[in-house]
Amino acid sequence: MPPKPPKAKAKAKPQEEQREQSLQAVVLADSYDIRFRPFSLERPKCLLPLANTPLIEYTLEFLAHVGAEEIFIYCGAHSDQVEAYVNASKWRLPTSPFRNLVLFKSDATSAGDAMRDLDNRDVIKGDFLLVSGDVVSNMAIEPALTRHRARRDKDKNSIMTMVLREAGVHHRAKVTGHKPVFILNPTTDRCLHYEEIDTLAGQKRHVTLEPDLLLTHSEIEIREDLIDCHIDICTPDVLGLWSDNFDYKSIRASFLFGVLKDYELNGKTIHAHILTDGYAARVRSLRAYHAISKDLTGRWTYPLCPDSNHVPSHQYRYHKNGTYQENGVTTEKSSRVRGRCVLGQGTAIGERAIVSESCLGRECQVGNDALIDGSYLWDNVVVGDNSIIRHAIVAQGAVIGKGCTIESGAMISYNVRISDNSTISGSKRITQSGLGSKVVVERTNIPISGEDDEITSDSNDHSDVSDASNRIFQIPQASVSNSSVSTLGSDESDFPQFEDRSRRASFISETSDEAAPNKDFHVEATASILDGLQKDDLPENVNLELTAFRMTVDASQHEIRRAIVAAFMKRIANLEASGTGAREAVHKVFSKYQVVVERSLFDRESREKPDQVDFLLCVQRELLSRDNAENLLLFVAKKTYDLELIEEDGIMQWWPDIRSKHGDMASIRGVTQKFIDFLQEAEEDEDESEDEDEE
Repeated sequence: MPPKPPKAKAKAKPQEEQREQSLQAVVLADSYDIRFRPFSLERPKCLLPLANTPLIEYTLEFLAHVGAEEIFIYCGAHSDQVEAYVNASKWRLPTSPFRNLVLFKSDATSAGDAMRDLDNRDVIKGDFLLVSGDVVSNMAIEPALTRHRARRDKDKNSIMTMVLREAGVHHRAKVTGHKPVFILNPTTDRCLHYEEIDTLAGQKRHVTLEPDLLLTHSEIEIREDLIDCHIDICTPDVLGLWSDNFDYKSIRASFLFGVLKDYELNGKTIHAHILTDGYAARVRSLRAYHAISKDLTGRWTYPLCPDSNHVPSHQYRYHKNGTYQENGVTTEKSSRVRGRCVLGQGTAIGERAIVSESCLGRECQVGNDALIDGSYLWDNVVVGDNSIIRHAIVAQGAVIGKGCTIESGAMISYNVRISDNSTISGSKRITQSGLGSKVVVERTNIPISGEDDEITSDSNDHSDVSDASNRIFQIPQASVSNSSVSTLGSDESDFPQFEDRSRRASFISETSDEAAPNKDFHVEATASILDGLQKDDLPENVNLELTAFRMTVDASQHEIRRAIVAAFMKRIANLEASGTGAREAVHKVFSKYQVVVERSLFDRESREKPDQVDFLLCVQRELLSRDNAENLLLFVAKKTYDLELIEEDGIMQWWPDIRSKHGDMASIRGVTQKFIDFLQEAEEDEDESEDEDEE
């Protein structure tokens, strides 16, 4: 008998398992809405710049990070532009991490149309990621993918896992207008019900649940504190459900709601994977655009930051003052760049101009004495002298004339020219693009250069267009100061590293919407003034710095005075520590920088002196923890009186004020009583002298 042949080696893994190792991803490059009009009339949304980098770059970086190898990009509007960009990008180079990158052109008008078309193409062979082309995330997908596959192996009816990010109920990156509410089983993470509450209408404040849900589940969670990242892990069965339901249009309001509602008929289950670490959000609206821009410049999205230079031609560097700059940026000596700004190559900022908390693209020209605050200027924007742009978006090639005011929420589209001395209100969206007959066009008497310019309100969109354009850029605390930034320390000598802090802080809302920005302003304004005092800067420059901060967050005059007092007292303490006497230290600081105090007081012409009283109360409160508080209070009161910063009426109204003589405040008044007595005696002598003259 011939010998038995040797046993064959173990067969390779089944083809299906091999395909799981090659992760597929589908990118919906079109959002199928009009939230970003007028910009999306001329450019695809996925190519709009976010911190000067096209949106789709962040999505593709995320997919490369999670190990996706086969990418299908579904183009919608302006598909030729998307194709040209992708084909010229690094993702087409031999060094690309993607084994296969395919672009599909489609005339789909909704996400549902795109998904049904994808099903007909028969290119999806296993589990795949479904993401929007505006996702920004540094999360690790492996834990969610592992749990999804484990559930699918146990139950083939488990067809989808949504990735949701835990956040505060009022987090700034959340959608306004339609608030998503997820009803979950906390034990299994199964999503039982989904509904969107229209918060703009102000009527519906509840969700409707089937009684069976309460009977069949011993515990449920109603979650409205979750950010929908629009990152879904799907099985091919998902595509089949799309094809079977031609009325499904959107992924959440139609597909998710419908599948969960018809559970008794189809038996399909959808689960949630809730992130408590890492960063994940979607640029779904103007509000989210603004919020995520701040997270990018605040490094909450590390390594997705401007200085990572994901576009090969970019050369951004992070500076200690918190700005990101490319080479070739020109700033005049008298100009100021404040807060976390992004400045592209070739940008020039004129004399005495202020740029604060803004992103400026390449080759932007900012005129003399201009103010750019909390705004986004894309490439090749020109801003004339003395113009003001607050919390607005100005697209590539636009020209803003001299002396113009662009108010919060305004959107100026590509190549629009605004004439000198024009005012554009926050509700206006200005474009040169033809809009078609379906969009209402509103013409105004605003002088705009060009015959084809049109002003539109996009009033047909009932989602969150009007809400975002009219509110997100007008709310100071939403525009400039935010929870993810306010948690950073004030020392920026080294930028914060991703590994050294909790990313969850970026997603936790403050208990008070106003507490964080006021706290941020006091800390930063005090530091700015103190820095100027220590460097012996000119008083005008110190005042310019303070003015920039005040305009940035719309700080109250009380907050201004409080910051001035804190900085002055700290400087006086520094001088005392170096051997200068207390009286001399007070004299040096207040004498040189009296103009800074003077410009915070506005009650000189009135009988009541609330500003002067407030200033002295701030001094009194600031000195409570000082060892020589009594002497310093006397020296400050007398010096401000001698310099005519505080009038006699101001002092005499401050001294009997209940706030000045109550509790701890009363403990440091003793020595100053002699000065008060002197003023009172002098006033009595003057009155007696006047009486004698009359006689």
